[in-house]
Amino acid sequence: MSGRTLARDKPNLSEFVTRHRKSLTPADVGLPTTGGRRTPGLRREEVAALAGVGLTWYTWFEQGRDIQVSESFLLKIAKALKLDDADCNHLFLLAHRRPPPPEARQWPSVDPLVQLLLDDLVERPAYVSNLRWDVIAWNAAAENLFAFSKRDQRDRNIIRMVFADPDLRRRLPEWKQDAPRLVAQFRYDLAAAPDDPDMLWLVEDLKKVSPDFRRWMEQPGMDICARGVSALLAEDEALLSFNHQLLTVDEHRHLKMIVYFEQ
Repeated sequence: MSGRTLARDKPNLSEFVTRHRKSLTPADVGLPTTGGRRTPGLRREEVAALAGVGLTWYTWFEQGRDIQVSESFLLKIAKALKLDDADCNHLFLLAHRRPPPPEARQWPSVDPLVQLLLDDLVERPAYVSNLRWDVIAWNAAAENLFAFSKRDQRDRNIIRMVFADPDLRRRLPEWKQDAPRLVAQFRYDLAAAPDDPDMLWLVEDLKKVSPDFRRWMEQPGMDICARGVSALLAEDEALLSFNHQLLTVDEHRHLKMIVYFEQ
């Protein structure tokens, strides 16, 4: 693609995204309606929050700056702006990315056989997470421990749950040992996608929420890693201790199954 085409598409991209942002009202996306808005539509910070991306990165994207964005980032923007399939395809083309298949525009899912395997592990809590540690599938035993279905999709993330959910933290008697080990593993996963804006946004968000997370993310030499918690208080306050096993579900999509074995 020529430089002239790239230069022409930047203002087109900016105009396209801005126009769709201004066409939405807070009520369209479930936000409270307040007075005093000087311009029509949603604010940039509202779109960034709805998409779960950084405000600065979204602003640069809307302005048509020369930045690299992932398919995941574009899909989140498309969902936040409530784009239909045709407009979603057009957004990808303006950003010089191949439009994704329709199924990619939905929240990541697992193959039905993977869900069947999860469900067959009746006595073993197990869930599937992606590289960002978003939990996208789980079984009944894991639901009993973590109540995934009662959480908003944005909050259904293991590293966020450990550092931003005070109720779960109360139920983690080994939090001071488990939390830094989880961060160490998360740092390894981040190294696989160091420029992914979704992961970077999560890191920056959790740094604001948790001084412990910020300190451990910036602390070198943390070699002991973990993908799950070693102990958890059940609803009846019984202490449960666990070992874990990791299974690769989809190497290309970085989907992994974490199975908990009670000691």
